Amino acid sequence: MAGSLKCRPDDSKMMIPFAREYEMPIRRIEVERFSVTTPKPFEAVIAAMRAGVGRLDLTEFAKASKSPGPFTELEAVINREMGKTGLMLFLEFDHGAVLRKEMGLDKPKIVRLVIGNPLVMKEMAKHIPDAGSYAPVTVLVDERSDGVHLSYDRMTSFLTPYGNSDALKVAQDLDLKVETLLSEAAA
Repeated sequence: MAGSLKCRPDDSKMMIPFAREYEMPIRRIEVERFSVTTPKPFEAVIAAMRAGVGRLDLTEFAKASKSPGPFTELEAVINREMGKTGLMLFLEFDHGAVLRKEMGLDKPKIVRLVIGNPLVMKEMAKHIPDAGSYAPVTVLVDERSDGVHLSYDRMTSFLTPYGNSDALKVAQDLDLKVETLLSEAAA
């Protein structure tokens, strides 16, 4: 019925009205955030983060993923500039620049790094297709009065509700890699 809200007894999935005719399931997910704070200068933290991850040539990646060539060709593109952590930088957003522009100040400093590994995402998505919604992951680095904060929402918290142990094992390994990267960048 349009306009009504249906909930399962365990409230893990809710139904919401959509286009008067369709109802879409909603999955409730509790997110765990890993955060570390450091007195290091913001620029030094960002440099350490960049040094810990490789770079993915997005143009070559797109070509290789769509080409009729074998999977090994795609793996070669992915592994070409893999970082020591097994992770790579996909994108970097300077959110602070927008705020600084409006305020006319040199602060705040906020950078969002989108990092991951397409091969890791593939292994999670084999078991839980929704994993593609969460990977690659976001790391937020922002400067506050008490220091520079590095934050990451754990992949395991996103995938736990799906109940697949194979995907969770991959997610746990990813969480460990990202949390190690953040801890080392903060040290």
